[in-house]
Amino acid sequence: MDLKLSQCFIAVDDHDKALTFYRDVLGLEVRNDVGFEGMRWVTVGSPLQPDVDIVLEPPAANPDASPADRQAMAELLAKGILRGVIFSTEDCDALFARVHASGAEVLQEPMDQPYGVRDCAFRDPAGNLLRFAERPRA
Repeated sequence: MDLKLSQCFIAVDDHDKALTFYRDVLGLEVRNDVGFEGMRWVTVGSPLQPDVDIVLEPPAANPDASPADRQAMAELLAKGILRGVIFSTEDCDALFARVHASGAEVLQEPMDQPYGVRDCAFRDPAGNLLRFAERPRA
């Protein structure tokens, strides 16, 4: 079976702040920026993975979501409860220094994990958890 990840979604409450973080701090390229029915979707991705897109979308992006559902999603996002993503990197410590210098909220400084990776963690401007893992060198 030929099955690969194509897109993943991250809820953001301010696309301009998210763009500054994902494009300018993490170095992802902007692939698309679309507005529809008062909402906005920005697609970013790593130049190293041209076939994988990360879509920065509004909370409760479904146009059929009720006002109560939209409010609940916004509240969960503000609490940092929604899931983020895990990125891989060749140099966790260098990435940590760059992201930390941007003022992003640090959740975990670089450390060696018992399951074999060295990783660190931040929150993006919307409060999503982002982990950055360096695989062990052979």
